[in-house]
Amino acid sequence: MDFTRWSARLPGTNRRTAPRSDSAAPPQAPPRPPGPDGDAEPPEAAGGAVPAARGERADRRTLPATAPPGALAPPAPNDAPDGKPPQHPALRGLAGQDVLGRIPGPVAVVHGPDHRLAYVNEAYASAFGTRTPGAPAREALPELAELGLLSLMDQALRSGRPRTLKARRAEGLTGPGHYTFTCTPIDQGVLIFATDVTDQVEAADRLRAGERRLRETAVTLQHSLLPQELEQPDDLRVAATYQPGGTDEAVGGDWYDVITLGAGRTALVIGDVMGRGVRAAAVMGQLRTAVRAYARLDLPPHEVLQLLDGLAAEIDPNQIATCLYAVHDPNENRLVHASAGHLPIIVREADGTVRRGDEPTGPPLGTGGWMHTSGTLPLGPGATAVLYTDGLVERRDADIDEGVGALEEALKGATGTPEVVCDRLIRALGVTADHDDDVAVLVFQRPERTGHDAELFHNAALDLLGGVEAAPRARAFASGVLASWRFPTELHDLGVLAASELVANSLQHGAPPMRLRLRRTDRRLIVEVTDGDDRLPRRRRADPVDEAGRGISIIATIASAWGSRRTPGGGKAVWCEFALPAG
Repeated sequence: MDFTRWSARLPGTNRRTAPRSDSAAPPQAPPRPPGPDGDAEPPEAAGGAVPAARGERADRRTLPATAPPGALAPPAPNDAPDGKPPQHPALRGLAGQDVLGRIPGPVAVVHGPDHRLAYVNEAYASAFGTRTPGAPAREALPELAELGLLSLMDQALRSGRPRTLKARRAEGLTGPGHYTFTCTPIDQGVLIFATDVTDQVEAADRLRAGERRLRETAVTLQHSLLPQELEQPDDLRVAATYQPGGTDEAVGGDWYDVITLGAGRTALVIGDVMGRGVRAAAVMGQLRTAVRAYARLDLPPHEVLQLLDGLAAEIDPNQIATCLYAVHDPNENRLVHASAGHLPIIVREADGTVRRGDEPTGPPLGTGGWMHTSGTLPLGPGATAVLYTDGLVERRDADIDEGVGALEEALKGATGTPEVVCDRLIRALGVTADHDDDVAVLVFQRPERTGHDAELFHNAALDLLGGVEAAPRARAFASGVLASWRFPTELHDLGVLAASELVANSLQHGAPPMRLRLRRTDRRLIVEVTDGDDRLPRRRRADPVDEAGRGISIIATIASAWGSRRTPGGGKAVWCEFALPAG
């Protein structure tokens, strides 16, 4: 604070001399006579005013004899204190040129409409090199011109307000650095102040790189919990896509799976664990593993969800998860499905008709106390079905039913392979790289077989009424069918043996009605026997003296895979598969 204004009133201070007027000094008032005590009033008191505080010294420059009244004396060549050159007009309005020289950051001062250089401090010269005053800024300060700072100077000069350019990279004498430039308007010019923010920029870059690595790790974790390669059933063409949402390192809980159940049947699953983060991903991984384990039991969809419901409550009772489980059976041309709080399946038939699986949907997994039920949807040749998570259809500014309706409209025109359909649905629903929610889509099609492909898929069935003639009839039927399919002799004999053993097992341990079904695909031969008894067979070790109990062991030895399941009518089905030779 400047105390010179008050120096006349502070004890122990000397009053400065007031500046002389440039015109003739007015006559001083005569001193007052002595007072009663004999003392005369000082001249300052007689003047009746305190000398001006900003007048540091009287102007002692000599005016020419012919100078008119009120003229200013010309500046002397060395009139500045300490012998320094006179200040540029653009610097006179500043607090002091010495202060700018002491600032550790680069400072430059330009003046005039063409921004001619008036001053740079030592910090600027150290950072960008020495500069000669007088040249336009475009020539004298090329590093600022390259950053587009000249237009910022124009804005500051016209508006009278400071303008800032943040964290720009500039080449200096010691190498590249990052600076924040502030252009402040002053009298007749602009003051440019540069703040070195290289350390802050590098720290921000390291932070962004760390966040990017964390996100990449999180996405890798998410993808590792999903199927690395989808199983491709004989009768379906399947494709799926997953797109993580947001830009942070938190992963979501969306997942999908395709599970081959055997005998041509396929389970298709999609689920969503609410929330984000490692915990959601961990719960998702446990549920997906559990679904694959329960699927091996070949249970109906609603029973699989019933088991998952209890498991989800044990894993984390506070974690909400939804799931849709569907099973496709090519022999029945339909899709059996059950849902635990998940969005419905959408199916487009071969004629373009789109329908939605609107069967009752149960509550999410982990709630307990709910009996899930299964529904059916037709899925004939040429049909396409879509399973998806809410990230595909849910928007903050619209009802989710509108999103499902938009998906139905998009599916009507989305033709092509399952991979193409996935991409078209993603684009049609406006899902981009910066989408705020995870999106999982599973598309499967049942292709129409024509020409040579149709010759590779065949079905044959025989109803058995029981009795001693059932086994010979089954062997004769299997032998004739396999011969007509032109199988190699070894595969023909194995198929006949498998049909004989399965029929014999059903005759001994099952109940009518019985049915033998043979099915050929482009990759395998399937032998299946159904009956009216729901007791499932199991493989056991027969003692040497046992006369029975070896049928299932024989099947397990000669076949590529075998299994059994209960059928909806109260019976069971026992099946085995043989892989076709290559070529």
